[in-house]
Amino acid sequence: MLVWTRTGKAVVLTVFGLVLTVVFIAPIATVVAAALAGSWTGPLPSNLGFANFSQALTGDDAASLSVSLQTALLAGALALILGTWAALAAREAPGWCRRVTDAVFHLPVAVPSVAIGLGVLIAFNERPLLLGGTKWIVILAHTVLVLAYAFSAVSAALDRLDPGYRQAAESLGAGPVRVLCQVTLPLLLPALGAAAGLSIALSMGELGATIMVYPATWRTLPVTIFGQTDRGEIFTAAASTSLLVLVTLVSLVLLGRLRGRAAVR
Repeated sequence: MLVWTRTGKAVVLTVFGLVLTVVFIAPIATVVAAALAGSWTGPLPSNLGFANFSQALTGDDAASLSVSLQTALLAGALALILGTWAALAAREAPGWCRRVTDAVFHLPVAVPSVAIGLGVLIAFNERPLLLGGTKWIVILAHTVLVLAYAFSAVSAALDRLDPGYRQAAESLGAGPVRVLCQVTLPLLLPALGAAAGLSIALSMGELGATIMVYPATWRTLPVTIFGQTDRGEIFTAAASTSLLVLVTLVSLVLLGRLRGRAAVR
């Protein structure tokens, strides 16, 4: 946009393409190549096939993929509900309360995820809230980690929302609940879709907090991939990683379609 000459634009596009290739395309392509490889002793993989994917889609690996998807959907839904509620409440609160709420909800982003996992493990490992050893402690840890992003997305959308819509509805006699359900939330649907997609994507790839709290019966796919890599099962880990990326992308595409329809409405 700030480059006017044809040569300058070509240089900028070339540099952008190189950076994109090195940072994003090359690592993903390498993982996919390793997932298809039967061996890799030279510059290129050999004995290509889908044996690694077959193994990743059976047994414990398939169960871990299902666990990751369930955890991401549940944590994303909880984060979306709590983040939306907090953003709506903070908007009507005094300035100091809004600043405190903003700081509290963004605190998990400012500390390592391992610290969040340890905190959740200590806080919910005793009665009356004994969640240790259950799937709910994993879902709770993921919810805490992605809550900040849901809160931020909805808060930003609320700041851009024209107050005239709400004022018009109130002038016509609509109560607070009706204004919220029929005016504010429909206008926020694109932002809610974006927040849900971001929360699910982050949850699908979360490892640091998960490895601190997960029980043996609720092991997510990133934990399985970490274990496979630690044992030297690189090709199987690459296949599991490829499936994780694929499932995450499909989930984001579906949410993107829903968000697009909401924006049109």
